[in-house]
Amino acid sequence: MDFDDDLTSCAAAVERGDPGRFRAVMAAPVAARAVLFPIYAFNLEVARAPWVTSEAMIGEMRLQWWRDALAEIAEGGMVRRHDVVTPLALSLAPGMAARLDRLVGARRWDLYPEPFEDDAHFHRYIEETGGLLLLAAASSLGPVDEAAALDAGYAAGLAAFFRAIPELESKGRQPMVDGRPEAVAALARGGLERLRQARHGRISKEARPAFLATWEAEPVLKAAARAPERVKDGTLAPGPAKSAARLALMKATGRF
Repeated sequence: MDFDDDLTSCAAAVERGDPGRFRAVMAAPVAARAVLFPIYAFNLEVARAPWVTSEAMIGEMRLQWWRDALAEIAEGGMVRRHDVVTPLALSLAPGMAARLDRLVGARRWDLYPEPFEDDAHFHRYIEETGGLLLLAAASSLGPVDEAAALDAGYAAGLAAFFRAIPELESKGRQPMVDGRPEAVAALARGGLERLRQARHGRISKEARPAFLATWEAEPVLKAAARAPERVKDGTLAPGPAKSAARLALMKATGRF
């Protein structure tokens, strides 16, 4: 499969800004990469939009730009020319552009210093960022049980959020509603349970490559459940050799 300039740009952006997902996409079949790279490049652009400026209003404008782009895709008419938006319009499954508006909206939390309002707000943030992203990726490849994609995406999103906590705290944010070790461990166990539930869902062979992006979720969440202090210490990342072996196993078996 030949990548045009837009797809090549998306792949390069993901490689630079989201190396974990880049590795997951490169482990997927070649045909799936043209679908996954624009979706992950979009997610990267939205995730970093609040952090490229100290002015909340400018961040709001950046996020609104992406909400407007998704609305154009959802309407099915003329779509703005952009090296991510253009291939994204060709990649997303019908109906997903409208649903991804919630993903962009969730990122407004990143603009402001206030903590999450409560547990429900925190869980909604993880599901709307991690869960909806995996649902978009999987459903754009093939048929998938929506609950399975949301559950697996939640687990992967929670693992990624745990790993980001030291950086968030260094920027003066309060990322946890309840930072007590027992509360963090309970969150991790909840993520593991949702990952287990996801494995019982119906996932087509075509959609399974999207689940490769969850390959580090289980070891990270297990580490957080066993030793929640590692979340604050920033020591949750699996060793490179074990991480590579796990991704290779998932690629070979199709299991996540």
